[in-house]
Amino acid sequence: MLTVDQVIAAHKANVETLFGLTNTAFEGVEKLVELNLSASRATLSDVANQTTSALSIKDAQELLALQSSLFQPLAEKTAAYSRHLYDIANGTSAEFGKAVEAQASEAQKKIQSLVESTSLNAPAGSDTTVAAMKSAVAAASNAMESVQKSVKQATELMESNFKAVTSNVASAAKPAAKKR
Repeated sequence: MLTVDQVIAAHKANVETLFGLTNTAFEGVEKLVELNLSASRATLSDVANQTTSALSIKDAQELLALQSSLFQPLAEKTAAYSRHLYDIANGTSAEFGKAVEAQASEAQKKIQSLVESTSLNAPAGSDTTVAAMKSAVAAASNAMESVQKSVKQATELMESNFKAVTSNVASAAKPAAKKR
């Protein structure tokens, strides 16, 4: 049976975790806002430079040269923005994942402790029930570990695919810019 102090300690830990995750979420949003402000400033500066360049064009050949010179930097900046965006999301997600893993691990320890305590104090003849309860807790723990491993593998695969795509986009931009 849980004591009042244990319940209060559990609630306190949950509140601390909640506030920690809330701070992590705000830090992620703050980084996203900074990224978008920086990208907006850079875009505004680029548009001003491009407009000035476009107004000084004298013939069609200069126009084609200007268009060609704009394509590769745009693709590279888009890829860089996507990488930064991904890094922010991945970092924030990792912090949430760590908190969830810690909470799940702590909950598993408490449940196992409760099962052990219950089995020691179980009345005679309840061996089958206690064994079934231990088996169920072990199965739940194994299932949780499997889910956590699967999520980590999926995250690693997604990260690998994202890096490959952004690399391919940047590589594809170079030949396309040269063709123009």
